[in-house]
Amino acid sequence: MGVIAKLKGELVDIIEWLDDSRTTLAWRFPRYQNEIKNGAQLIVREGQRAVFVYRGQLADEFGPGHYELTTENLPILSTLQGWKHGFDSPFRSEVYFINTRPVTEMRWGTPNPITIRDPEFKLVPVRANGLCVVRVADPAIFLRQVIGTDSNVDVDEVGELLRRVIAQAFADLIIKSGVGVLDLQGRVGEIAAQLRQLVAERVDDEYGLAIDDVILNVSLPEEITAAITRGVARGLEEQGFLDQVDDMQKFQQGRFGDALVTGAQNGGGVSDFLGAGMGLALGQQVGDAIAGAPAAQPGVAPSAPPPLPTASFHVEQNGQAVGPYTVAQIQASVAAGAVTAATLVWSPELTQWTAAGRVPALAPLFAAPPPLPPRPATPPPPPTAGPNG
Repeated sequence: MGVIAKLKGELVDIIEWLDDSRTTLAWRFPRYQNEIKNGAQLIVREGQRAVFVYRGQLADEFGPGHYELTTENLPILSTLQGWKHGFDSPFRSEVYFINTRPVTEMRWGTPNPITIRDPEFKLVPVRANGLCVVRVADPAIFLRQVIGTDSNVDVDEVGELLRRVIAQAFADLIIKSGVGVLDLQGRVGEIAAQLRQLVAERVDDEYGLAIDDVILNVSLPEEITAAITRGVARGLEEQGFLDQVDDMQKFQQGRFGDALVTGAQNGGGVSDFLGAGMGLALGQQVGDAIAGAPAAQPGVAPSAPPPLPTASFHVEQNGQAVGPYTVAQIQASVAAGAVTAATLVWSPELTQWTAAGRVPALAPLFAAPPPLPPRPATPPPPPTAGPNG
């Protein structure tokens, strides 16, 4: 290779964009006085578009590939610059690289709550947030409407614009649909698809952007969420879960009886028999407590213990919610071994299912009894008088 050819090879420009940020939407190739030499190499990678701009006018556009810049593959630029017989000297032009890959890190949210009408809760303030997947679909429109004269455009520069568009589109969609609070929670996926389409219609021709996906999360006031939770619990009761109360009582009684029989078979003697008798009496008391009737002892006047709290609780049994039960019924179940401190319970006063041992109204039921007092020592027998008195 001769010296002249070698120098010409060193003067050939390579125009390319290497970017791994995935948040930059457009970048202008830096050139001194925007001069590009004849025969320069243009490299456009996948997910990119290269656009030439001459004196503010859009010229030629290139997709992914490797190009040698000559008069033949720059028809628009050749016309704008008046090249009738080609060119040998450097020419002036701006080169913008456009990122056409989807940007998935754009978060959005409603700046203020949106008030919707609900047939049950009347006026309810609703907030929404999520993610938006956006990409540049039309580089020419994006260059004219968004880039302007900027040398670098990041997703944050269009993020505020898109957030306003999405928030307004969500408000228009919810108010126009007239959907209630309960339906809103159950139709999030459907509403997100409608929101994506509505936002795409508002930004495609105006800004050259495409909306590939919108992820939606709807937030309701805490008092509305609590009311919905209570309504679900009442609905479970109305659908027949109360019919399981009798079955649970029979199960608890049978479980306690099995325990007594097993204990009697493993032991023996009069003391075990008496223990079994006491167990049967206690079992009768448990059954009476479950049935809601006071236990009666023959020959002993019934005392009047302080009344137990009137709160009622739902109990988790084998993965299902049963109840509600009063504290007295749960006390009987604790005595029968059917309810432990780790059993989950729920009541309208609790925000979530909680272990029974951690509920103040039920915690005393699991407290260990105090130790029995020591037996008094047996006094020695009185001395016996001798024959001489």
